[in-house]
Amino acid sequence: MKHYKYLIIGGGLAADAATRGIRELDPDGSIGLISMEKDPPYMRPNLSKGLWKGRPVEKIWRKTEERAELILGRKATALDVRKKSVEDDKGDKYTYDKLLLATGGSPIHLPFGEQNIIYYRDFQDYQNLRKMADEKDHFIVIGGGFIGSEIAAALTMVGKKVTMVFLEDAINGLVLPSDLAHHLNDFYREKGVEVIPNDSVASVDKEGEHFTVRTKNGRVIETDGVVAGIGIRPNVELAEAAGLKVDNGIVVNEKLETSVEDIYATGDSVNFFHMALGKRTRVEHEDNAVKMGKLAGQNMAGGNEAYNHTPLFYSDLFELGYEAVGETSSKMETVSDWHEQFQKGTIYYLDGGRVRGVVLWNFWKQVDNARALMLERGPFKAEDLVGMIKVNE
Repeated sequence: MKHYKYLIIGGGLAADAATRGIRELDPDGSIGLISMEKDPPYMRPNLSKGLWKGRPVEKIWRKTEERAELILGRKATALDVRKKSVEDDKGDKYTYDKLLLATGGSPIHLPFGEQNIIYYRDFQDYQNLRKMADEKDHFIVIGGGFIGSEIAAALTMVGKKVTMVFLEDAINGLVLPSDLAHHLNDFYREKGVEVIPNDSVASVDKEGEHFTVRTKNGRVIETDGVVAGIGIRPNVELAEAAGLKVDNGIVVNEKLETSVEDIYATGDSVNFFHMALGKRTRVEHEDNAVKMGKLAGQNMAGGNEAYNHTPLFYSDLFELGYEAVGETSSKMETVSDWHEQFQKGTIYYLDGGRVRGVVLWNFWKQVDNARALMLERGPFKAEDLVGMIKVNE
């Protein structure tokens, strides 16, 4: 049984950031990191962005091994909060003074055979899909949201024929206003992507080296590979079994402490109080993982700071892209302030006259202004927001 002053369960960006936060306040305390992944921590967004645009693989690694002892390819299966011990799936046990749960999330799966679909999430998935893309020509992407739209663009940019199948009316239709989302349908079609909205996959059958995909609406599509990007579920089973408070994620206070003393949690799996929104939520994006992870590490090592960061998220869709903050749902009242229709502009999301979210469409370096606007009480009308955030030329 090995003992660590700080034990981290998880191997993503939040876990790596925590090691950096710990080292800022404690340069010598032992850190152990247990990860289900075979690979050390890396910049996950590159899996659907930079690596497909030519970013070298060696640039994505976080060098976590310089700060912590990595225990890779292991799953933590039991947590005893009384004994302060963790057991992994190979029967090895570890004890700790402080524990961090950075367990992330797992892809939502479809009932069509685990070997038939690539559920795009980790570096091994990237390697698998990249190898297939080097050898095959046609891919079906299931899902038109954040990951699905990025993967479809990435595969198309490396010369592959892509068919997208998704439930919504339009690409990113759960986030973007209807007119912009429908514009993306046309934009992707112009890029050569076959876009099939308002449909779902009913079956996936492998026949030799190829797949036959049937949709609910009766389409039959022959393809070389099937990729799914339909969201994740937070990995809360370990915390739940140990008796920690769980409610749409592992519940933490403003210092990122869980309901059990000396146990912290961070990242995609965490239900935290979003200061700018004034309510609890989960955020499954890089900026939140990095900022929250670092603060959790600092607080484990003696810090005493509250998490009040307003995280951003961003996406690359061919030559288009955006940065966003806050709550962005197409069901909310939206105000679009276009500098150039569908090419550059700002989309504001309102609730009760307050700005609850902002999408900065295809222009950059205005996130701090968007964050500041979310803190203003308003109330705002649509005409008040026109020109509020300027498009930088």
